[in-house]
Amino acid sequence: MKIAFSTNGTNREDLVDSRFGRAERFVIIDSISDELQVVDNIQNRQSSQGAGIQSATTLINQGVGAVVTGQCGPKAFTLLERSGIRVYPCPAITIAEAFRQVQQNKLSATTSATVEGHWGEV
Repeated sequence: MKIAFSTNGTNREDLVDSRFGRAERFVIIDSISDELQVVDNIQNRQSSQGAGIQSATTLINQGVGAVVTGQCGPKAFTLLERSGIRVYPCPAITIAEAFRQVQQNKLSATTSATVEGHWGEV
């Protein structure tokens, strides 16, 4: 399974970003092959609205099965959930540690958005 981590960095020692839609990039790790891929999120980060939905779409197109991030809004969460992608809220720890915690079932997937929408929608 591919697991995406919101981050400002490019490797396993960088921290998980608290933002989902406006994270600078995503580091994707394949839990089978241990291959690491970096996906730039600049186009979504700079959008005036809908960054979460656009970022979710990017990760759906990358074939991820899980997302590890600090916070996830309602629209992005709904899109990810409907696509069968689990969302794991996570504090600002290294991607390597967050990856270990997902593999060891020490992080729990959320069943709802972790923050309210920016435009008054919940």
